[in-house]
Amino acid sequence: MIDEPSTLNPRPEPGAWQRENHTPSLPEVHNTIPIPAGLGFWRKLLAFSGPGYLVAVGYMDPGNWATDLAGGSKFGYTLLSVILISNLMAILLQSLCARLGIVTGRDLAQACRDHYSRPVTITLWLLCEVAICACDLAEVIGSAIALNLLFGLPLIWGVCITALDVLAVLYLQNRGFRYIEALVVTLILTIGGCFLAEIIFSRPDIAAVLGGFVPRFEIIRNPEMLYIAIGIMGATVMPHNLYLHSSIVQTRKYEQNASGKAEAIKFATLDSTIALMFALFINAAILIVSAATFHGSEHKVAEIEDAHKLLSPVLGVTAASVIFAIALLASGQNSTLTGTLAGQIVMEGFINLRIRPWLRRLITRLIAIVPAVICIAIYGESGTGKLLVLSQVILSLQLPFAVVPLVLFTSDRRKMGEFTSPLWVKVLAWLTAGIIIVLNAKLLWDTAAEMLGK
Repeated sequence: MIDEPSTLNPRPEPGAWQRENHTPSLPEVHNTIPIPAGLGFWRKLLAFSGPGYLVAVGYMDPGNWATDLAGGSKFGYTLLSVILISNLMAILLQSLCARLGIVTGRDLAQACRDHYSRPVTITLWLLCEVAICACDLAEVIGSAIALNLLFGLPLIWGVCITALDVLAVLYLQNRGFRYIEALVVTLILTIGGCFLAEIIFSRPDIAAVLGGFVPRFEIIRNPEMLYIAIGIMGATVMPHNLYLHSSIVQTRKYEQNASGKAEAIKFATLDSTIALMFALFINAAILIVSAATFHGSEHKVAEIEDAHKLLSPVLGVTAASVIFAIALLASGQNSTLTGTLAGQIVMEGFINLRIRPWLRRLITRLIAIVPAVICIAIYGESGTGKLLVLSQVILSLQLPFAVVPLVLFTSDRRKMGEFTSPLWVKVLAWLTAGIIIVLNAKLLWDTAAEMLGK
């Protein structure tokens, strides 16, 4: 039975969210980057480019490295197809984030606050804070490992040094959001350049690499291969990226009408798609280097430190290990920069807590730094691999609470109006959400079973 509209509590009109007044996301940088009229296609794409690259760093953070290294060393190039499929899923979900932010003027956290009851909103906020803490744990530890490998710094000192990114974000954001984007792009190019060099050093079999992008049933039949494949896919879509992207697309000042929003959606989607292709290259490059260097050899790569230690002697190139560590440092530091912004967006969006920018960022950074220091003090330097796995499991728990609202909101005509996702996008989005949730649940179950078995 279909409910009739009530005169006391009428249903919202299509696109009602677009006409409501509300506090903008990241108000200090909201609409600060103008999009001049009359630009050609390429100059307009350049003007819109930037947010996608901040999002892309979450898909190449240290949490992905362990699974990519393990997949390449154990199974050669076979799991490249999993990296490709995961990346396509990420492209779809990030395009929905851009659509939500541009059309409604809300980030995903604000949308949840406006849609759900206060107790549900608080619950979602707490879950998201735990997820950001877990994600930052992986990124902070990755940076600390890199500093240890490059300079011999103890991990705890390395973790504390990563807190300086708070000062970097404050300084650059005061200069303008474009400076943050420029720093992130520079670090991405650094990572890409390092792994391009590693690929050249490792001399992979090109035909085997291309064949690895073709999905195989062997991945499903082999339990050990499936476990790593689930780990790769589970580490790909980060919950905080969905909140981040829906906010930072609003740094662009486009016309607030149907044609202006349609154009903004088009270019924001192109921006994130191109940026995520860089993430695809880097994740694939990690696996390719691992496969070409370690697969079929007697060398076992169980930790990131193992790969660093073995790269130079196995490849016969002295600089290989140093380049690997530099890429890891750039990856970890890049991800902590965007994690700081995501923490701000989540805190403001869910509970509308507004405090001084420096204090807000200090709080979000301490939420990550303090647990990392405690965990390293308990587990020691030998437990970093376990901490990375733990962070990915915690992320898998929170992921459905971000993906499902995103797909629901962008499929709702009462919220999105004429910009509601087309039917084919809805089908793909729900299919993607279902696959990610099932695989993350499987990863969580297997990890729990393994821990209980020990």
